[in-house]
Amino acid sequence: MHYLVDGPANAACHLILAHGAGDGPESPFMTHLAVGLAAGGVRVTRFAFPYMAKAARSGRRRPPDPAPVLLAAWREAVADARGAGPARLIIGGKSLGGRMASLIADEVGAAGLVCLGYPFHPPGRPERLRTEHLARLRTPALICQGTRDPFGRPEEVAGYRLSPAIRLAWIADGDHSLKPTKTSGRTWEANLDQAVAEVLAILGVT
Repeated sequence: MHYLVDGPANAACHLILAHGAGDGPESPFMTHLAVGLAAGGVRVTRFAFPYMAKAARSGRRRPPDPAPVLLAAWREAVADARGAGPARLIIGGKSLGGRMASLIADEVGAAGLVCLGYPFHPPGRPERLRTEHLARLRTPALICQGTRDPFGRPEEVAGYRLSPAIRLAWIADGDHSLKPTKTSGRTWEANLDQAVAEVLAILGVT
């Protein structure tokens, strides 16, 4: 598997980030987060799920792989990271990538979990929750969620049964990619920087 790596090789924390369903590891969102976290002293590794790697080679968009394939890619990335050094290993990602990481965080013994825009339910389908495993999660976790995210807004998430290991950080006026409206007076870069600061804080880097 091909990896994009940022940050110091001797960092105490190694964060693996997986992309969302529609954009790969080199998207502006993923790049901004990786560069910001690396500047904070975290080693950040990004990888592409098989369907995204095939799409990059062919130039044609593809639907996400079935969950077993995505989870297998995650386990491979974790095994490779552990073989590269003793740093404290944290896993996570954007939307789909973070959700898949949350499904194996306890299994692989990750030191932490970071979800950036968790897809609590499909937009417009609040009854189709993806939260059952989050009630049992033991891994210390951070979920950064935009207050306008159609995959889970504050008033909805407040009613979910979530593990006490999970901390929520709300990004003002952010959508599923943490982008604010033009009338909010906020910028996307500022919202992404806030997410970076939240992650660095939970990792104990700052």
